[in-house]
Amino acid sequence: MEFLLVHPGGPYWERRDEGSWSIPKGEYEPDEAPLDAARREFLEETGFEPHGPFTLLTTLTQPNGKRVSAWAIEGDFDADAIRSNTFTMEWPPRSGQQAEFPEVDRGAWFDAEQARRKLFPAQVGFVDELLGLLG
Repeated sequence: MEFLLVHPGGPYWERRDEGSWSIPKGEYEPDEAPLDAARREFLEETGFEPHGPFTLLTTLTQPNGKRVSAWAIEGDFDADAIRSNTFTMEWPPRSGQQAEFPEVDRGAWFDAEQARRKLFPAQVGFVDELLGLLG
């Protein structure tokens, strides 16, 4: 089994690897169902439309207090073909210049051991839970 993870884009993440990858995720609007938001964010961050069935995993709380809900799906996506939406920020800092960066700069498939090393520590529980569910 492999896990699709994404690496955050932008200059602050450029040289970071282990402990800096994530599941495709994002925030949802107050009137948006969490699964609908997860599907939208997956599409925005990868360029691929996810299809179920969707397996709800236990919500995890990150150190900053944000709660992350996640669903597992079975799929086969070409990680090299990932195309993400973009964001704009001042870069370089205090320059007054705006630069655009991809929200996700790359994706890759990892086995469970690699995924545990690559993921933000607060998201490793998703790997362990899914392994437990699938035996």
